[in-house]
Amino acid sequence: MDTEPMNCQGEGRRHPRPDGDDRYTISEVAAISGLSAHTLRWYERIGLMPHVDRSHTGQRRFSNKDLDWLGLVGKLRLTGMPVADMVRYAELVREGESTFGERKELLLATREDVRRRITELQDTLAVLDHKIDIYTTANA
Repeated sequence: MDTEPMNCQGEGRRHPRPDGDDRYTISEVAAISGLSAHTLRWYERIGLMPHVDRSHTGQRRFSNKDLDWLGLVGKLRLTGMPVADMVRYAELVREGESTFGERKELLLATREDVRRRITELQDTLAVLDHKIDIYTTANA
């Protein structure tokens, strides 16, 4: 993956463990991320997660970089980006810098969708505020 996800966790956010000691089990990542172990396995299976390291016994061992990536995936989910587009984005990231243009286009389209949804929600909020004002005035 690239360095993009590092900034998606928010400024000042720290990992539970320092780099170098960051070998998390799937249950630890589930607890940290709020995702189920089943979802984490599914993300890996469909290509949304990069290759996750394994212990000598075959257990997944996630890193801080994986946590950062999951933070970005969580943000993309909140945008309403379809899973297929998220998987495509992950593939593009793995392909390297030559895909910057395509990644940018994908994110620009998603940003437009988010802006459209924000406008719809602001309009909806204005209607609710108006109705609340009517009831507030009626009870005064």
